[in-house]
Amino acid sequence: MTSICVAGGTGQVGREVVRLALAAGHAVSVLSRHVPAAGSEKRLDGATYFAADVTTGEGLAAALAGADVVIDCLEGQFGKAKKQFADGGARLVEAAHLAGVARVVALSIINCDLSNYSYYVSKADKERVYAGSPLQSIVVRATQFHSLVAIIFATGARLGLIPTFTGARFQTISPADAAASLLEAAMAGHDSTSHNIRTVGGPEVLTMRQLAEDWKRVTGARGKIIGLPLPGPMGAYLRAGYNLVPEQKVGTETFVSWLEKRGETL
Repeated sequence: MTSICVAGGTGQVGREVVRLALAAGHAVSVLSRHVPAAGSEKRLDGATYFAADVTTGEGLAAALAGADVVIDCLEGQFGKAKKQFADGGARLVEAAHLAGVARVVALSIINCDLSNYSYYVSKADKERVYAGSPLQSIVVRATQFHSLVAIIFATGARLGLIPTFTGARFQTISPADAAASLLEAAMAGHDSTSHNIRTVGGPEVLTMRQLAEDWKRVTGARGKIIGLPLPGPMGAYLRAGYNLVPEQKVGTETFVSWLEKRGETL
């Protein structure tokens, strides 16, 4: 049995890591800024939850005590959280080192270092923190999640228009498949490399229009699918295909099967 601390274990990927780790018989602790209440869907029986904040360091020592490995699923998409994302990673690594943790595994985004989009820049900055850490570190770069395009479609459908980005293809992956890759990296045998990067992608490469058509069919939503240019760094990133890794189709859950499984919440 391995003792695993999941940072951000209440988020969409973190919860899946916790679920899989518990099912495999590991001891699991979760650190999050806010401990979920008993009965919350964010709280899983068998895991121990700690209130901890990587932006200040408060609570980290207690959450990391006795951990063999840390799996970092933390997010910082907006505002202060995004600005402090890399610094938070540095505090987490330092606290893990002091706690005697041997390895840290971090979730990141495919080719984030090839984009000027601010969120992706923060991911690349954090990757460099891990690369320079005293711990063995593994960064798992995943393609975009199924939920990203689903949210875009659902938001547009409220106005009767389902937007797709011209020239964009996606290889979306489910949070469960990404979580499985993170846990696999955490359990991998030690080697002489102090830092390495793994890339995982979803099972299909589809145009955004194909994804929109699938989304409409499964959800029964109404709205006209339209093609729009996406300007700026994110548009350039997608048109260049930096979000694709067709030779590494690690995920098994397709966009459609993920949607169908979530039917009751659509």
